[in-house]
Amino acid sequence: MSGGASGSPPDSGESPAHPPNETVDPSAAGERITSFVADYVDRADADGVVVNLSGGLDSSVTVTLAVEALGADSVYGLVLPSSKLGGAGARDAEAVADVLGIDYDTLQVQPLLAQLADVAPSCVDLHGDPVLRGNLVARLRMALAYLVANDSGRLVAGTTNRSELLLGYFTKYGDGAADLLPLGDRYKTEVVELAEELDVPEFVVEKPPTAGFWPGQTDERDLGASYEVIDAVLALHVEAGLGRPAVRAELDADPDAIDRILDYYEATGHKRTFAPTPEDRA
Repeated sequence: MSGGASGSPPDSGESPAHPPNETVDPSAAGERITSFVADYVDRADADGVVVNLSGGLDSSVTVTLAVEALGADSVYGLVLPSSKLGGAGARDAEAVADVLGIDYDTLQVQPLLAQLADVAPSCVDLHGDPVLRGNLVARLRMALAYLVANDSGRLVAGTTNRSELLLGYFTKYGDGAADLLPLGDRYKTEVVELAEELDVPEFVVEKPPTAGFWPGQTDERDLGASYEVIDAVLALHVEAGLGRPAVRAELDADPDAIDRILDYYEATGHKRTFAPTPEDRA
């Protein structure tokens, strides 16, 4: 993620909001995604995909769908912890890879980060802002994924979901960079449903979503609302085209949380487009 502000976690009395799409069948969604992955890789004449594995929900669902689409031999995983804090996630990622029977490597990113800190411009303090440091780690991980993909004739399958895309809750040219995004049109709550349909291990599904930037950090604490509320707000605003007043009237949720979610969406549009040009040619 980048540029995200911290907020308070939702209180336990928060009412559940409407799901983003009550008619979506997880089984049908999974079949559509696997068909998409298989077709995209075939049209690219690629030998498979590379997936960065964090041990979290999105990467575990992504790699499981990739194996269903392409077979285990065509899927390669990278487990890239950057600190001791990431050790538990790395072990979970390895366990998922072992269950799926894919080849993978576990590489510690910390030495790369340390070397970059030694040669970074003097105006940059990589030991200060954890978000600044986290963004750099995300870009290093994606650089390694593309290194493997280029060497093996594969594509990079990203793990970002629709909720993260719409919120800009990803690192530009880091975890937001990929050749294909199998979960790119699935909200986080829908990814949970997919995980249950795919029998993703419970220790993954039950884990609070986190970027792992610092101890105790979670997505929902950063964003100031549960994903049930986040997804409902985004679906009503983006899919249904409702403005702020109508979204507030539709949902039994904290109006401040609704505004904060929509502020994220509006402020991060630049992260969902290519870099602009002057557009001065006829």
